[in-house]
Amino acid sequence: MRTRIVKIGNSQGIRIPKALLAQTDLHGEVEISVRHGSLVISAAAPARSGWDDAFRQMAVCGDDRLLDGDVPSPESFDTRDWEWK
Repeated sequence: MRTRIVKIGNSQGIRIPKALLAQTDLHGEVEISVRHGSLVISAAAPARSGWDDAFRQMAVCGDDRLLDGDVPSPESFDTRDWEWK
């Protein structure tokens, strides 16, 4: 199926025929990438997708520790009551 690249404001775009969309599960946001000189349109992954597995793997590898070392103990400066004027 052929379509044209059309001007849309300062950009360019294509109209995707309904028959092609009916054969996919694409709707809402999509990802567009270039692969071997072709545009590839795919469903966008949900926000923060895969973070649970990544954090679990970080814990297994010990990469989830604080970068600044141990948390310092509170000083008297930090624990005094403050009175703002």
